[in-house]
Amino acid sequence: MTKILAVNAGSSTLKWKLFSMPDETVIASGLVDRLNLPGSIFTVKRPDGDKFEETQDNIDYRLAAAMVLSHLKEAGIVKHLHEIAGIGHRIVAGGEIFSDSAVVDDAALKQIHELAQYAPLHNPIEAEYIEIFQQLLPNVPQVAVFDTALYTDMPKINALYPIPYQYYKEYGARKYGAHGTSHRYVSARAAELLGKPLSDLKLITLHLGSGSSISAFDHGKVIDTSMGFTPLAGVMMATRSGDIDPSLVSFLAEKKHVKMSEMIDILNHQSGLLGISQLSPDQRDLESAQDTNPQAKLALDMYANRIVRYIGSYIAELNGLDALVFTAGSGENGIDMRAKIADQLSYFGIQIDHDRNQVRGKEQVISPDSAPVTVMVVPTNEELMIVRDVQRLTQK
Repeated sequence: MTKILAVNAGSSTLKWKLFSMPDETVIASGLVDRLNLPGSIFTVKRPDGDKFEETQDNIDYRLAAAMVLSHLKEAGIVKHLHEIAGIGHRIVAGGEIFSDSAVVDDAALKQIHELAQYAPLHNPIEAEYIEIFQQLLPNVPQVAVFDTALYTDMPKINALYPIPYQYYKEYGARKYGAHGTSHRYVSARAAELLGKPLSDLKLITLHLGSGSSISAFDHGKVIDTSMGFTPLAGVMMATRSGDIDPSLVSFLAEKKHVKMSEMIDILNHQSGLLGISQLSPDQRDLESAQDTNPQAKLALDMYANRIVRYIGSYIAELNGLDALVFTAGSGENGIDMRAKIADQLSYFGIQIDHDRNQVRGKEQVISPDSAPVTVMVVPTNEELMIVRDVQRLTQK
């Protein structure tokens, strides 16, 4: 039995899961929240329901990693830390350098740092955690799992923007996508549930959460995705605008007398569902208020509309569709939103069975048996994808 640790690091949180492999059983999982702030919260959960929680002020990145390893040993989750045979890290930006996950050596770590220009809020922190775990467990191999790797070889007709070509050659100005680890897992799992090879299918996967993205798979290859150079592009999201006329951004910056960087911040954090509703970025809040709050209803309608537009365009690109797959927070739990989206796609043979759709966070086909397109809910599991990559690349 091999134990592999999956690490998903953010600026204010450290999420992790420890797996037993190859049986893919979660041994323990945890979260360190409010990093570098008063009242940092360290939480560990076991599959049997046992939970440990500790509050401590200003837990920094190094202490967070050390606390995870210390607790694993002190709680008897592992007898010795050398039982951990590998560590996998979610890395946002791999540019065009990494078309697959990679074992981290000095060269790869340097490249992850250099790719920070494409993900300045994520790559530096994720690289720092790699360095911290290298120091804490120097003999344990580490693997970088890149969100963008799935889209590296996407056809150039969809990957490139219609701007001067030298901007792509000189600055890497192209569509990189995001949520690739989630889309990779969900597409493969959907194919398993359908009992067909992914290479035989035309799929559209909908990762609908606080951040939302849509990807189109043509016989196992991604041909298009909604997020772009950054995760700001694509469909409307909880607080992100999604696609918008760039001239409007310049126009508003002049009107508001703010820098372009401030406008980008507004598009990232004050737009989307929150911006339209002026109430909440959470779909559940908006659904509760939509009967009496016109802006809440408008926000939900706009969100569904943008998703429907992308699905329609991807069906055209794919020249058909075998399955539509919902995942992530809203995709897995949004019963009403799934129905709202499907109802606008009936022309394409997309239907939802009302009774089957009454499901949250569970694998299930939610279309009628007679429907020409299978509609499914497949909960994502990025951490499982990460540890599978660690095992694939290190256990040879």
